[in-house]
Amino acid sequence: MQNNCAPQTIGITGGIGSGKSRVCRYLAKHCHLPVVDLDLICRQLVEPGAAGWLKLKENLDERFFSPAGELDRTAFRTALFADNELRSRVDTLLHPLARVGMAERVSNINGPVLVEIPLLFEAGWHKDVQLVVVVYADPAVCRQRIVERDHVTVEQARQAVAAQFPLSEKARLADQVIDNSFRWHDTCIQVRELAERLGFRCSFF
Repeated sequence: MQNNCAPQTIGITGGIGSGKSRVCRYLAKHCHLPVVDLDLICRQLVEPGAAGWLKLKENLDERFFSPAGELDRTAFRTALFADNELRSRVDTLLHPLARVGMAERVSNINGPVLVEIPLLFEAGWHKDVQLVVVVYADPAVCRQRIVERDHVTVEQARQAVAAQFPLSEKARLADQVIDNSFRWHDTCIQVRELAERLGFRCSFF
């Protein structure tokens, strides 16, 4: 594929613990591509006084907020993974706002952009991008990474993985797949091959 045929909006997704953020940063750094990060957009949305925070404050129990009004992110995240009904309600409140924020940021970028969207398929946003890259990892590997990274129990890690679409299903729906189950060196080789297929001008060495 030639450079002038490269997709303009590349959605990077995967599952919790799959390493999608690391892959996205690596591709962005070496191919000089801007990134729109949905996790960052969502964090900004739930800052005190922001539109998402106002929605949550109106619709959720006060136990998720500190006396100063800040969202207790740890308790909130734990509850989301354990409660399907709560997660669905929060998604209904925040996803429309996050989608608008994503579209605004993408529209301000001239040229190809990486859009990191953890819940791309769950939210039904796969048609908002021109190409979907799924970063896959074996579920057992994902669980172990979550335990080590977030200092949670194995059961909490299992709940976090189970709360999302199976990675095998995401990989089946993807345009391109990066397998990040093994050594980072092996993953980097796949990313470089992907960049070449997409026609990006990169400097990996």
